Amino acid sequence: MARLLRIWSIGTLGGGPGAAESGGMTCETLPEEAPTTAAVPLARVRRPHRAWGIAAVAGVAIVTAGAFSTVPGLLVTPLHAEFGWDRGRIALATAVNMVLYGVTAPFAAAAMDRFGVRRVVLAALGLVGFGALLTSVMTAAWQLTLYWGVLIGLGTGSLTMTFAATVSANWFHARRGMVTGGLSAASHLGQLLFLPLLATSVDRLGWRPPVVTLALVALAVAALAALALRDHPADVGVAPYGAARPVPR
Repeated sequence: MARLLRIWSIGTLGGGPGAAESGGMTCETLPEEAPTTAAVPLARVRRPHRAWGIAAVAGVAIVTAGAFSTVPGLLVTPLHAEFGWDRGRIALATAVNMVLYGVTAPFAAAAMDRFGVRRVVLAALGLVGFGALLTSVMTAAWQLTLYWGVLIGLGTGSLTMTFAATVSANWFHARRGMVTGGLSAASHLGQLLFLPLLATSVDRLGWRPPVVTLALVALAVAALAALALRDHPADVGVAPYGAARPVPR
C-alpha cells in the first residue's frame, strides 16, 4: 500500500507521463525577436560658404575690366590706317582713360557704401560694355575720347582694388588678406589672358570684332553679377566667412 501511494504522489508532482519523461520540468520556448537595425545617419554634404561664390563673381568682373586696359595699344595702328587720325589724338583717349581709371576708385568706394556694391558693379560693367559697343561704330576722334576714354575709364576705374577690398571686408572675417590679394591680382590676370587673344584677333579680323566681343563679355558678366552678387552677408542671412555669428550691416 505504501508503495502504491509513493508511485501516485510522483505521478501527481510530475504532471503526467509527459512530465515524467522530462524529469518533472517543463520548458517554454519564447519567440525570437527580429533583430533591429539602428538607423545610420547619412553624412551631411558640406556646401561651400556663400562668400566664396561672391569672391568668384567679383574676380570675374575684375578680370573682365582688366582686359579693356590692353586694347588701346592694339588699336593705334588700325585706327590710324582706317581713319587717318594722328597718333596723338588716338593717344588722348588712352590718357583720359588712364586718368579716370585712377581718379574714379575712391569715389566708387564711397558709392558702394551708399548705394551698394551690386548696383555700382552693374553700372560699371554697363558703362564698359556700352562704351565698347559705341566705339565700334564711331566716326570721329572725339568719339573715341568720349567712349573709350570717359565711359570705359569710369567703368574700369570702379572695378579696381577698392572693389576688391570692399568685397573682402564685407564677406570675409578669416582669409581676408588672401582674398584681397587674389582679387587685386585678377586685373593683371585679365591682361595676361586677353592680350594674346586680342592681338591675334586684331591682326586677323580687324579691330572691330575683338572690341564687340569684349563688349558682349562685359554685358554677360553684368548679368551674372545681377544674379549672383550681393552687397553683404546680412542680405542672405549668413555670417561672414570665419565669423561665429552674423554681422549686421
